[in-house]
Amino acid sequence: MLSRTLIACSLLLLQAGCHRSVVNEVISLDGSSTVHPLNEAVAEEFQKTNRRRITLGVSGTGGGFKKFCNGEVAIVGASRPIKPPEAEQCGRRKIEYVELPVAYDGIIIIVHPSNTWMKSITVSQLKKIWAPEAQNRIKRWNQVDPSWPDEEMHLFGAGVDSGTYDYFTEAVVGKSHSSRGDYTSSEDDNVLVKGVSTDPQAMGFLGMSFMKENDGMFRVVPVDGEGRGPVAGPVAPSHETVADGIYAPLSRPLFIYVNVEAAKSPSVEQYITYYLGNMRALAEDVGYVGLPDDVIRTAQDRFRLRRAGTIFGSAKAPLAVLIKRYREDTPL
Repeated sequence: MLSRTLIACSLLLLQAGCHRSVVNEVISLDGSSTVHPLNEAVAEEFQKTNRRRITLGVSGTGGGFKKFCNGEVAIVGASRPIKPPEAEQCGRRKIEYVELPVAYDGIIIIVHPSNTWMKSITVSQLKKIWAPEAQNRIKRWNQVDPSWPDEEMHLFGAGVDSGTYDYFTEAVVGKSHSSRGDYTSSEDDNVLVKGVSTDPQAMGFLGMSFMKENDGMFRVVPVDGEGRGPVAGPVAPSHETVADGIYAPLSRPLFIYVNVEAAKSPSVEQYITYYLGNMRALAEDVGYVGLPDDVIRTAQDRFRLRRAGTIFGSAKAPLAVLIKRYREDTPL
């Protein structure tokens, strides 16, 4: 995989001037650790035939949007749609953006490989574990299910600047950015995998690409959406269940957002055109679910037309409804 520090940004700033935005000097990306493997894969393939300067940062979705809406980077990866306060921040800086879904993902629930007692888990049980009121109260596994062991639970999950955290808390707890605080958090998914893989009493959540990258280090637990999806009972995350929306409510789209002004740069325009034309194969390669042809064509048209604004962040609706709205918003 391509190094995460392709070019030292400090050197670019010396060339561009300390007070000058770098978005037109370099193809600069930041944001979600979940989207990062896809961004790396695209950058690596793009640079095989295009001698362009690229920087890749991993500040989490929230941290990435702060940089993006401050004009510090041209592109931000996001594992959830832009939030109204972030859109307002971009608006105050007069930064317009094109919203581009790039793949589907599932948030997976993982436990230590030796854990054979958690056959599946319901959304209600996840809420009982992760809700804010569980802190200092729900500490042992048998408090969640009497058939589970009387052992102390150890929890691992995305940090509060992560879009995965936002999406998980909204889907499970019912309110974004709301959870217990006494868990091991990190913006680096590798830290979460290491924690769960070395602790028999651990459980964590993260993006599904790690199913491919860390096979054997953990076991994935099927989730019972309790009526939130079209299939009753526990469903394991897979390419098929995420693509069909069966793995509910923990299936989601992943995004990149592109600064419209930065896209005037031939380098950025060429890079995004390449990204959209190759993202399905590369998304599948790194462990995500590629988008359908018509959604890809819609994304390409929106970028070509520089259709600014958000479809996905404008309303709370099922994914299928938002995808339909996205398809219909762009005239072909």
